[in-house]
Amino acid sequence: MSINLKGRSLISLKDYTPEEINYLIELSIAVKKEKQNNIRHQRFKGMTIALLFEKRSTRTRCAFETAFGEEGGFPVFLSSEDIQLGAKESIEDTARVLGRMFDCIQYRGYKTSNLEALVKYSGKPVYNGLTDDFHPTQVLADIMTVREYFNTYKGIKLVYVGDGRNNVASELMIGCSKAGLDIRIASPQPLLPCENIVSLAKNFTKKSGSAIEITTDVKKAVQGADIIYTDVWASMGEEDKLADRIKLLKPYQVNKELMFLTGKETIFMHCLPAVKGNEVTADVIDGDKSEAWNQAENRKHTIKAIMLATLGLV
Repeated sequence: MSINLKGRSLISLKDYTPEEINYLIELSIAVKKEKQNNIRHQRFKGMTIALLFEKRSTRTRCAFETAFGEEGGFPVFLSSEDIQLGAKESIEDTARVLGRMFDCIQYRGYKTSNLEALVKYSGKPVYNGLTDDFHPTQVLADIMTVREYFNTYKGIKLVYVGDGRNNVASELMIGCSKAGLDIRIASPQPLLPCENIVSLAKNFTKKSGSAIEITTDVKKAVQGADIIYTDVWASMGEEDKLADRIKLLKPYQVNKELMFLTGKETIFMHCLPAVKGNEVTADVIDGDKSEAWNQAENRKHTIKAIMLATLGLV
């Protein structure tokens, strides 16, 4: 089956077929091998990307800049302090201007509607580096990491523990259900995932054969888990809620005791940054079963693969 993604944007993995996702993972693995073997191409030579950041970033910014730059392209970083993103100038007008000057655009911010406006009015591929709703470049890296470690998705159980209604949990449900990974979300009642996302992901499982389970019982949820995944207890913009979240989520901390309850040689995953001592203890994230650092590296390879595919360079 031929896969052609030229000209496509990436808002969420919900818009990509399982075959297209698998293609991107295979391409990511290939470009990672090129990097490991010091094979350097110049596939983005003479091209430019606008990197729009309303939210701070380490992995997303570094992944986009190095992936584009080492292939000969020119990344331009633009924070909310640098341009009039939806302030003095409308998002639509900004999109029209950027679309005439750049080959592609990355947006990391709050509103998914801003991302959608960039897609509609720029006429160029636009990549979601994170919004309040979705985080597809993260979850592509997560799926790649699972593929590398287990060499399969079938029968692999990923258990996400913590804030079940944040963007990572939402995108994980979408990505896992499309790829064929079983996923459980273990969260306290006030932080259970949005029913619309759960319903959407369950619909995807009809094709992949995977399963989704939502529960508040964290000890039961982790039994038989191949992967335990967590995220910070207060996402960017929610720092004022941290004290309440600590009280609510303390029983959901990933520590050695929780890892032991799986009854398996379970690996640990985290999208980073991590607050050690809150959602995860240092001995787990820094331990020999932690895949968090491979996830972080794989952000770069999956992002390069997305850009290569959507710019028609493979």
